[in-house]
Amino acid sequence: MQTRCVQMLAVAMIAGAAMSAQAITVGVGQSGAGWNAYMNVFDLGGNYQFGGVWGIPDLNANFNDAANKLTLSPNTIGDPNPYWYLPSGGPGASGNKIMEANLYRQVSDGSLSGQTVTFQGTVLSNSFTSAHVATIFIRDFAPDFSSFNESSIALTPGAFSVSLFTIPQAGRHVQFGFQVKGVNVWVTDTAPFGFAEIATIPGPATLALGAFGLLAGRRRR
Repeated sequence: MQTRCVQMLAVAMIAGAAMSAQAITVGVGQSGAGWNAYMNVFDLGGNYQFGGVWGIPDLNANFNDAANKLTLSPNTIGDPNPYWYLPSGGPGASGNKIMEANLYRQVSDGSLSGQTVTFQGTVLSNSFTSAHVATIFIRDFAPDFSSFNESSIALTPGAFSVSLFTIPQAGRHVQFGFQVKGVNVWVTDTAPFGFAEIATIPGPATLALGAFGLLAGRRRR
């Protein structure tokens, strides 16, 4: 009898583990899907300068909900100070910083913890030059944002799918979205550097995320 109880307990534990490690698929979604923007700034040598929450338009991420598109462009800074441009800001100036623009959705209520999370969607086009690197990512942050695990792929035209098994720990923050990293460009000079377009038509998995708590963390990401 005791052996049978132990066997039953083992089966129950295995079944419970299987249930807790479910697969969840998330999608892109349109402008109202709970997006956040965060910018990290580096000097041209790659040394970290600062980071902070930015406005989504300031990130040069623009939603066109009528056309079901998200457009990502090189980051621009309107300040002519030599801190940002050489010799100073204006048409034809060279960017003096590397901007890491992160556009993401965040789930902090535990709904995506301890799961295999898959982020899927469609990249319509990507004409960025070698001056900018665009990626698609899922990140699983510690409760205090001190560390994270990440899975990422290049932002390549066509259907995409990236997956990450998240840590089953209370208080963790799971983010999924897009990053564009490269030199800042004066606003009138962006066209030669290219851009990317992503489809934002929401699927069933995307709509289901409306029930999740989408909270923006304010530490370096």
